[in-house]
Amino acid sequence: MIREMTHGKPLSLILSFCLPMLLGNLFQQLYSMVDTIIVGKFIDVDSLAAVGSTGSVSFLIIGFTTGITSGSCILPAQQFGAGNYSDMRKLIANAVYLCGITTVVVTALAVSLCYPLLQLMQTPSDIIDLAYNYIVVIFGGICVTMMYNLMAGILRAMGDSRTPLYFLILASVINIGLDLLFIIVFNSGVAGAGWATVISQGISGILCIIYMKKNYPILQFEKGELAFSGNRLLSIARISVPMGLQFSITAIGSILLQSAVNSLGKVCVAAVTAAGKMQNMVVAPMETLGITMATYAGQNLGAGKIDRITQGMHRAFAVGMIYSVIAAAAVWLFSAPLCLLFVDAEETEVISQAVYFIGINAFFYPVLSLLFVTRNMLQGVGFSFLPMLAGASELVARAVVSIGLVPVFGFDAACFASPIAWAAATGLLIIVYNVKMHGMKKRYMQGHKESAAEGV
Repeated sequence: MIREMTHGKPLSLILSFCLPMLLGNLFQQLYSMVDTIIVGKFIDVDSLAAVGSTGSVSFLIIGFTTGITSGSCILPAQQFGAGNYSDMRKLIANAVYLCGITTVVVTALAVSLCYPLLQLMQTPSDIIDLAYNYIVVIFGGICVTMMYNLMAGILRAMGDSRTPLYFLILASVINIGLDLLFIIVFNSGVAGAGWATVISQGISGILCIIYMKKNYPILQFEKGELAFSGNRLLSIARISVPMGLQFSITAIGSILLQSAVNSLGKVCVAAVTAAGKMQNMVVAPMETLGITMATYAGQNLGAGKIDRITQGMHRAFAVGMIYSVIAAAAVWLFSAPLCLLFVDAEETEVISQAVYFIGINAFFYPVLSLLFVTRNMLQGVGFSFLPMLAGASELVARAVVSIGLVPVFGFDAACFASPIAWAAATGLLIIVYNVKMHGMKKRYMQGHKESAAEGV
């Protein structure tokens, strides 16, 4: 269902768009978490630590591709908001070309370099081979990850956040079944969990393509609209590449932190893995709210409705703050029993450290909520370079903690690395947001006055 976000009450539009996408995000986190649960419960703690140790290097690569696909949908969203559907389709065609090129290059580099990266991250010797067996499968499936993310992004650019949800729910169910089949029946170990994820994402991506072809006349290409255009591809790349780099820069900081955690031993690795999986579920609504604001801001910029962007941001800030407080309270109450999803009750040290880690992070969820909303809004209106600088500030903060503090203060310092990084990035983005919105409003008012003068 196509939804224009340029008319109506901002809050109701934001929530109605956000909720289906939130369910999709939660299901995406679910089948990632199911991998971890099944690995921890049906194999062993070493395998759980192995899968967890790949998280930051996976974010480095998959995060870059996610940034590329997300950025590739911003200009189409703006053209959709402006009603320029032919230009929208031309941009979509060239977004596909850009993502295809990215897939080939990134897959080749990721598969060939993943083992050296694991070594560089000081992955413990007793789990590094298991970690490689898992992550090399994930990297080999980058093509299907990008396919689904791009197709889902195109649908969301037109205001349809429900269709990707339906296919993702189906893929999540398939993923759970394949996890159990590969790990328990075929005894394929951590590699089986990787294959289950890749196959599931492939199915959801293919279903998106089929559905779009049958049900979206607005996406039916006319003669000449599929032509390769260097100018359009470069216009897309100017937005999407900085977004991809922003993810990767943030991931480098996570790699430094993961390396520091790896040096503390596999118990700490397993604890951070369990805490990280729980945290991914908890912060998913904040992340989804941010993605919603990228589409909302992009469509309204295309329609020239700058005041609606500001109104929507104020509503999003309020929703984010309310949720972050509720989420923090839930973490403090329920994180201990939830750890039992990942490890057996006798793994008391792992559980204790996981609860401690996520409990400290939860204090800073309001800051993280501001970060998601502000960063995505700026990306939605085309300011992709500035969020990349905020990502660099995250990198510096995590580097200082990981290199300078973890060797001295141990696990305690690792628990504060992400909160410090969130605070550093959010402070910069709030300043940038206020400056850029003031400039956009000034340019809009000037253009409005000039148009009025010409009409006299």
